[in-house]
Amino acid sequence: MVLFFEMNGAWGQAQPPASNRPAAPAKPTAAAPARPPAVEPPAPPERLALIRSRGELAICIWPDYFAVSYRNPRNSELEGIDIDMARALANRLLVQPRFVDTNFAEFMDRLEAGSCDIAMTGVGISAARQQRVAFSKPYMTSAVYAVTTRESNRITRWDDIDTVGTVVAVAVGTLMEPLMRRSLKAAELLVVRPPRTLESEIQAGRADAFMSDFAYTRRMLSVHDWARVIEPPDRFGEALYAYALPRGDASWLAEVNNFLTVAKVDGTLARAGARHGLSAALVY
Repeated sequence: MVLFFEMNGAWGQAQPPASNRPAAPAKPTAAAPARPPAVEPPAPPERLALIRSRGELAICIWPDYFAVSYRNPRNSELEGIDIDMARALANRLLVQPRFVDTNFAEFMDRLEAGSCDIAMTGVGISAARQQRVAFSKPYMTSAVYAVTTRESNRITRWDDIDTVGTVVAVAVGTLMEPLMRRSLKAAELLVVRPPRTLESEIQAGRADAFMSDFAYTRRMLSVHDWARVIEPPDRFGEALYAYALPRGDASWLAEVNNFLTVAKVDGTLARAGARHGLSAALVY
């Protein structure tokens, strides 16, 4: 038998084996330091407040868009329905307009990066674009038209467009690009990227026709005596046009929609459309 000493030094009776003794109470462990509560990053300032604080409205435009947002090569001045409307919006906000050149392949990148507050350049509404940008109420509509030359023997009517050996041009990033990819079965599609233009491809003989909307094709007739527009059947490719904004800013979208509502009532939109030959395309 194993004998055990008491702590006072007296002999004591044999203690039971360790396995039979009651367990000593566990020593309390130090509590882990409490983590500070997670701090949410501050919400970005609303776009409308930023615009007013800097006194400037940054507007994305495609400067080759006849009658909509066109930089006239004769004087380098901007003209078109959306130039007029952009200036009216800036005036409503009591700020200065600043136009940012872009194109339809890049304008959504610019909006997402914050380079522009809004795109006012005849932006057609599509499901794909709605995944990346917010749209205002529509203000214009258009079908898709063809432009060829008056001397062309290959294309004299709409049915001549989708034929073997025909080259059909579209501007990169426009609604016409996916539309014609789906529609053409026999003709070849040519996607035109800046600095080339649709009309230069026709004049250089690299394309037999190009596809565009009411605004662009009406202006072509007034500028180029070689151009001939072929009307589409059954409003082919018709789309609504609106202003594009960054997603997730309800107050900025509401302000733009309020501006459009007033512009449709007080004649601002009608005057801009008439000035640039687009009255027939307006949506009220």
